[in-house]
Amino acid sequence: MKRLFTTGNSPFQFNLATLLLRIGFGALMIPSHGYAKLIHFSEKKDTFMNFMGLGSTFSLSLTIFAELFCSILIILGLFTRLATIPLIITVLVILGIHDWEIFGEHELVPAFLAGYLAILLLGPGKYSLDALIGSKYK
Repeated sequence: MKRLFTTGNSPFQFNLATLLLRIGFGALMIPSHGYAKLIHFSEKKDTFMNFMGLGSTFSLSLTIFAELFCSILIILGLFTRLATIPLIITVLVILGIHDWEIFGEHELVPAFLAGYLAILLLGPGKYSLDALIGSKYK
């Protein structure tokens, strides 16, 4: 019972938690967001939102880059903290489009924001390509 209320964790628990966060949030974004936009690019490119006057095609391309390619990087644990930044920006834009509504129809968006912020703060953990590359330069 005492273990249920402890606030500490072992390095294994920490690294396993970061791995689960990365795989979970990366894998949830890919199929219905990033990949779906990629395969329907030609249909969406003219009707997608024009973010900051960049044009709808370029805005869609940036969104696909974040939702698909940055999610893959997060799953792999490669350039993890850097890859979360475009995803955080994308999620903030989506929240802005939906009038910052954090409860209701789009409540998954703030959950993604919380997950990506946690990944940004925690880093990739030991079970990542970042850790493997970093260990070669120590």
